[in-house]
Amino acid sequence: MKTHKKNLVSILFFVLAGFIFAQEKNVSNPPQVEIAGTQLLHFHSKIANQDYDLYINLPRNYSDTNKKFPVLFLLDAQWDFPLVQAIYGEQYFDGFVPDIVVVGITWGGTNPNYDLLRRGDFTPSDVNDSQPSGKAPVFLEFIKKELIPFIESNFRVSNDRALMGSSLGGLFTIYTMFNETSLFSKYILTSPALNWDNNFIYSVEKSFAEKNSELPVKLAMEIGGYEDVPMLQKFVDLLKERNYKNLEMHYKVIDGIGHSGSKADGYSRGMQFAYAR
Repeated sequence: MKTHKKNLVSILFFVLAGFIFAQEKNVSNPPQVEIAGTQLLHFHSKIANQDYDLYINLPRNYSDTNKKFPVLFLLDAQWDFPLVQAIYGEQYFDGFVPDIVVVGITWGGTNPNYDLLRRGDFTPSDVNDSQPSGKAPVFLEFIKKELIPFIESNFRVSNDRALMGSSLGGLFTIYTMFNETSLFSKYILTSPALNWDNNFIYSVEKSFAEKNSELPVKLAMEIGGYEDVPMLQKFVDLLKERNYKNLEMHYKVIDGIGHSGSKADGYSRGMQFAYAR
């Protein structure tokens, strides 16, 4: 009887040891978590001479081959795609937005330096310092002549397009609005870096205003209360003074929020406003 007990204890010991070893192995080499229902595409731009990664989220009813869907282009997807994918799901569930194809844009290649690459692609003027800048015209040409045609060729999307970005991405969003207004019908942004290069974006707006009295877009802008609120308020006041025809604008200061934190509310409210029925 004692021999049977010893054998049972030995068996239990080895089983427990094997279980612990398996658990430690799983912890040290865990499987990567991927966002269900999304896909990653690699794209090389001949115009920008740059590799880009595209994060795609298809809507629930994309299987309906008789339909085309609005498409939202998101900047800084390396940081914001999971956030926007989650926000879109929430807003869709609550009935605020329709079925939308989300295309997140980020930089590809080996170990991309996002800070430097976005500084180059998102800024409209070259400040001639040690870091890249002033490539916004080229990046915009890539979006217009390469990216949008690629998406339209491979996915069932309509010409109902939105552009979304924050900080320098918000600056680029505004730059696009004044340079290729009809490329997108909806512009959603938070905490735009309007002070870039001594408020260079104001010269862009002035050039636009000299030739146009109409700005037929939906524009949603939000900023954190702990940020430079007067900077964005000045821009909002300018747009109101211009009294552009067919401009629909949403503007909000988010109390108790800083620069990066403005994205959650800004993207949520921005999508509600842009896609309001």
